[in-house]
Amino acid sequence: MKTPARRILLIVIGVFLLFVAIDSIGTFDSRPYFEVPHGNHSHYVPKDCDPPLGVSDAPTREPGPNERITCEGQIVPIEAP
Repeated sequence: MKTPARRILLIVIGVFLLFVAIDSIGTFDSRPYFEVPHGNHSHYVPKDCDPPLGVSDAPTREPGPNERITCEGQIVPIEAP
């Protein structure tokens, strides 16, 4: 009777750890930028830039709800389509 319960518990723990691992790499993060902690402040680096923006060139202020970060490191308003 202990074997099925132990197996179910191991499966539940395994699924939980898999979810934690997937979440830790940002899979469920829908923001268009990464927050990079840097000493006593954070930099906000855009995700889709080619070439990528360096962390030291990224802004230290989080963009507002109607703003975005350009690949040059500037925070600009989002343009309406």
